[in-house]
Amino acid sequence: MTADLLTRQALDRHLWKYSLVTLAVVIPATALATELPARRLRRVARTARRITAGDLEARTGMGRRGGDEITEIAATVDAMADSLRDRLAGEQRFTADVAHELRTPLMGLVTSAGLLPEGEATELVRDRVRVLRDLVEDLLEISRLDAGAERVEPRRVPLAELVEESVARTGLPATVTATGAPVAGTDPRRLDRIVTNLVVNAHRHGATPVEVGVTGLTITVRDHGPGFPPDLLAHGPQRFRTGAEQRGRGHGLGLTIAQGQAKVIGARLVLRNHPDDGGAVVEVRLPAGGDDR
Repeated sequence: MTADLLTRQALDRHLWKYSLVTLAVVIPATALATELPARRLRRVARTARRITAGDLEARTGMGRRGGDEITEIAATVDAMADSLRDRLAGEQRFTADVAHELRTPLMGLVTSAGLLPEGEATELVRDRVRVLRDLVEDLLEISRLDAGAERVEPRRVPLAELVEESVARTGLPATVTATGAPVAGTDPRRLDRIVTNLVVNAHRHGATPVEVGVTGLTITVRDHGPGFPPDLLAHGPQRFRTGAEQRGRGHGLGLTIAQGQAKVIGARLVLRNHPDDGGAVVEVRLPAGGDDR
């Protein structure tokens, strides 16, 4: 019994020893085997998030080697990004081509409308020609923004005065209030385009009164209309889409231009609805570093 007991005890010790050795080998090998696919999946997920954020040049870089399911998913994500980039480029070329093709006959229309005799019909024709001219100019501006041809010419400007002049240039009623006397280092021409488009957009799609506020490096434009629809808040401005019928008629280019010009000067456009009455609120947040009070 003593010899048999010793043998069993020795066997137990050997079993524990070899079990620990086996676990020491198997656990790292299993962790490595599961980590490699997980790492590849995380890489695909990061690429998909970058594409969703608008980076259409993002790619997984995995190619088509391996032939497993993860490789197929990565190849599909890369193909999707290629398709989206090509489609967007095609839309941008179409917008630019249409705007340039329309510009020459439009100039003829503007000249001809100016030669018409005065009258109610003439005024109606001139009004429609002005609308068409503004539309073509907006399309040309969007095509330049899409092509990255815009260049910033920054200088220090008194922000409140610039905003007041921009609002007055629209010829539309709006209340301008400013806190302090901030001075911003930015491109005044592009900031003027942003403010004028936002004020015109507030009158066209919202309701009066329209209020414009300047606090530090933030410009706020608010109307008292139905507010932005959920689709526009979720996906941002899109050309030729106003988001909802209650936002009024239009081409959906005002916010698109404002967003594009804001990107050029390094500003951020924040869209939201007022928590009290639901009116649309747009904040233009200029980059830090240009404030001098």
